[in-house]
Amino acid sequence: MAYFTWKEQGLTADCASLEAMAARFEEAAALMRRMAAEGFSLERHSDGQHITHPDAGVFEAYGFISEEPPVRQLDLIPGG
Repeated sequence: MAYFTWKEQGLTADCASLEAMAARFEEAAALMRRMAAEGFSLERHSDGQHITHPDAGVFEAYGFISEEPPVRQLDLIPGG
């Protein structure tokens, strides 16, 4: 299943105020809630948290790039 690793590194590093930091967190939270409502889920793995979706089309519609190894990605292509 396609996934990407969630690594927060500087979500608010460029914010100049507490209000700006709060707005950034609220934007991120709204996106995460929307993704959850559309079927994305969070899985914990030894290399970090993976955000997955069972439908590759939905995953790609968000513009995410799968971090799966290329061999595994080929296994998911119908007829591949």
